[in-house]
Amino acid sequence: MVALPDRSFMSAAEYLEWELTQEERYEYWDGEVVAMSGGTRNHNRISGNFFRLLDDALLNRDCDVYIADVKVQVEPGQKYFYPDVVVTCDERDDEAQLVQFPCLIIEVLSPSTEAIDRGVKFARYRQFTSLQEYVLVQVDRPKVEVFRRDRNNQWVLSEYDREDRLLLESIGVEIPIADLYRQVQFEDNVQIE
Repeated sequence: MVALPDRSFMSAAEYLEWELTQEERYEYWDGEVVAMSGGTRNHNRISGNFFRLLDDALLNRDCDVYIADVKVQVEPGQKYFYPDVVVTCDERDDEAQLVQFPCLIIEVLSPSTEAIDRGVKFARYRQFTSLQEYVLVQVDRPKVEVFRRDRNNQWVLSEYDREDRLLLESIGVEIPIADLYRQVQFEDNVQIE
């Protein structure tokens, strides 16, 4: 693992330059550099499945989907996060290392990050006027939660289980939940084919 910088606080410009030279990923929270925790096999499989399904669905569209290594500029100079999967359909998103106008953000939950993903990160992500859907995906069972912005700018929750089809209105894509969990091994030794 790469050591954190000699000092725990740095400017956003220093962070962006420093992080380019790192092998690991680090988020930036108001001047503090925070190391990203490692994921599990299920976490990796679900993120990869989601990315693959979205990448295939958006192949001939003016949208881009990114996984894990592209950060989202939540607040310029203040916060930069790494969602598990992010989609942008905004032509202004032309930076090589980050997305500024996401329409869809997906977080695959883990015990160490679930509270942050549901709380602080979602509160920050809601500040994006471009964001239309925020998706939380469980790793211990087939369950997906979608927070969708409605016409009144309110966030409405929809829940999906294994038998359901996930409709992502922000990009006009529908995905069977079972496909997101393909080859995922749950603790009770049940695997979705």
